[in-house]
Amino acid sequence: MSDAVERLAQVKQKIAVAEREAGRDAGSAVLVAVSKTFNAEAVRPVIEAGQRVFGENRVQEAQGKWPGLRQAFSDLELHLIGPLQSNKAKEAVALFDVIETVDREKIAAELAKEITRQGRSVRLYVQVNTGSEPQKAGIEPKEAVAFVTRCREVHGLVIEGLMCIPPADENPGPHFALLEKLAREAGVEKLSMGMSGDYELAVAFGATSVRVGSAIFGTR
Repeated sequence: MSDAVERLAQVKQKIAVAEREAGRDAGSAVLVAVSKTFNAEAVRPVIEAGQRVFGENRVQEAQGKWPGLRQAFSDLELHLIGPLQSNKAKEAVALFDVIETVDREKIAAELAKEITRQGRSVRLYVQVNTGSEPQKAGIEPKEAVAFVTRCREVHGLVIEGLMCIPPADENPGPHFALLEKLAREAGVEKLSMGMSGDYELAVAFGATSVRVGSAIFGTR
């Protein structure tokens, strides 16, 4: 058994414990295994161990890795969790099942065009910059609810949830609580929050998916 497969089992166990302690149903928090920077050979044992949902940061890297894996494993679900440039919208819609980083009008318009053109049913999340960090992608919290409404009414997009990446040097709890509040106000059900260092806390705050990379695959 590879180290990654052992760590995968440990992460799944910790998620299960966190769900129980929060009084949540088993399996209500989906594990997104973040495989960015790891090649297909490193990812394959984790797939063979039963993991089916994966996250990638860059469209170009994912294009070189996942088509072959999907030929071997037809039931994989791929999430884009890194910033999306508008000139990559066509490729992103073609490759990903879920795009978690919708954060501005131009991206919403490009995605709407490509989803219609390609006839694909891509699930979408709005990324919220809960810490208002200038270097980080995501829409400002105070603009998030109105932006979700514009995505629906102006661009005809179905927004399934919200996503955030709290500041690395702050307690993530208040950021998770803020995202949950915004999701209720926006009328969306899914919350993508929590990473390798805080995914158990995110489950306690209602995360419906957690994005875990290094705790499974090791340091990059």
